[in-house]
Amino acid sequence: MISLTVTAVVFGVVFLAELPDKTALAGLVLGTRYRASYVFAGVAAAFAVHVALAVAAGSVLTLLPQQIVHAITGVLFLGGAAVLLMKKDEDEEEVRRPENQSFWKVSGAGFMLILVAEFGDLTQIMTANLAARYDDPLSVGLGAVLALWSVAGLGIVGGKALMKRVPLKLITQIAAVLMVGLGVWSLWEAIAG
Repeated sequence: MISLTVTAVVFGVVFLAELPDKTALAGLVLGTRYRASYVFAGVAAAFAVHVALAVAAGSVLTLLPQQIVHAITGVLFLGGAAVLLMKKDEDEEEVRRPENQSFWKVSGAGFMLILVAEFGDLTQIMTANLAARYDDPLSVGLGAVLALWSVAGLGIVGGKALMKRVPLKLITQIAAVLMVGLGVWSLWEAIAG
């Protein structure tokens, strides 16, 4: 059974953390050069792979005693918030152009770019933490993948307009505050446990 509450919390946290990320900018660049549906297919597949890996890692953590899991996730959330707050503005990465506009070339380029760029990324680590925290892999996985797909869609289709209207610094700060809240809550549960 999927928990809408867990799915919504995960969606919100991952969405805000991914918006200022380099992959949103990479999606924007790919979307301006190639057919959006082809780019999205590759990017969405790569994000699905990352979420599956993160949820599996987080599910393994649930085998540990709850107090230890809460302490680990609390520290990791606080570390993630620190990374977000100390992160410098990122430049758009150069994206190599496939020779033609075929579905497999364009979606493959999007898949490989995201697969490599997101491995061990903050949102993948956050997803693993959330999977460990809530012990609900389906809800966490659904929330994370929908958030990542939403950011990818925004980046590919309407990224330029969004980046002009919403300051990335504000988005980053909101994501960091949410992560601090989750970190403090997790540490409190570990201590009070």
